[in-house]
Order: sequence, then structure tokens, then C-alpha cells
Amino acid sequence: MKQHNLKAVLGICAGLAAGAVIAIGAALPGATAQSDAESGSAIETQDISLDQAMAALAAAREKSEELGVAMNIAVVDAGANLKAFARMDGAWRGSIDISIKKARTSRLFDMPTGAIGELSQPGGPLYQIEVSNEGLITFPGGVPIEGADGVVIGAIGVSGSTVEDDHEVAVAGAEAVTGG
Repeated sequence: MKQHNLKAVLGICAGLAAGAVIAIGAALPGATAQSDAESGSAIETQDISLDQAMAALAAAREKSEELGVAMNIAVVDAGANLKAFARMDGAWRGSIDISIKKARTSRLFDMPTGAIGELSQPGGPLYQIEVSNEGLITFPGGVPIEGADGVVIGAIGVSGSTVEDDHEVAVAGAEAVTGG
């Protein structure tokens, strides 16, 4: 897990708990005091392409078949919006929403959902975070997808088997894009 992501998430949660107004950009690495509006430049973002999303789906499906499990596989873009989805034959209908929420959760926090789960246990710094953002999933199966330069461009979420299988399939999908 990237340490700066964890610090940013913990800082945001602490600020929200205190009722503070937060300038998100100030918590991010490389943030400067000069705003983009002042400099006259737009924020440059990167996003997963449809071809990359389809490659992630194909790799995840292949890994699912290798494991002998039927999965729901969701890929979201940089804005955490659904970009591609596949429900393998026989995959649980109840896992459709779970796979999408795993992908969204992973992208919203730029870390694997299992890592968020560890932090959201009773007494943990992110306890009950899963009730925010219209519902998050905080167990394994969601993984960020990085572009060639290491910038997160989307995420993949997988559901339909054990959380260990879900995570393994999600990693296979992400690595199809990152080349990992």
C-alpha cells in the first residue's frame, strides 16, 4: 500500500470527524500553494481506455476460468464510474453490486479494498467508513489499476467466490493493464 495514500485517507477521515473543511489537494503529494485557477492551467487527469478496461476484463475472466469459479467483474474509470462489466455464466446475481462497489471503493481510495478493510475494523481509524459514499466494500477483491507512469487510471472489482479468489482474479485483471 502506498504510504501517502494511507496518510491522505487518515487525514481526511480525521478532518471529517472534527467537522473541519478540507482542501483535498493540499493533502496530495506534489500539491502546491498556487491553485490551478491562479496558474491558468487545467488539472490534467488520466483515464483508463475502453481497450484497457476490456483487457482487464479478459484477463480476470481467464483467471476465473483457471480457478474454476464464475465471477462478476467490474472496471471503473478514474472518476469511479463504471467503464466495463462482465457477469460470467453462473455467477451469483448478488455479487453484481458487490463487484461494482469493490471497484469504486478501490478507486475512491486508491488502495486495495482488503487494505481498507484492515483499517475499518472496530477501533480502527476508518471504522464504519463502509457506510460512506453510498456504500463501500471493505473486504478483498478491489484493486487500483495504474497507467504506465504509475498514476491510478481506474480500478477493478471482482466478486463471486472467496475473498482470496476475488483478490487473485482482480490482481490478474489489473496486471493486464499495468504489465505487472
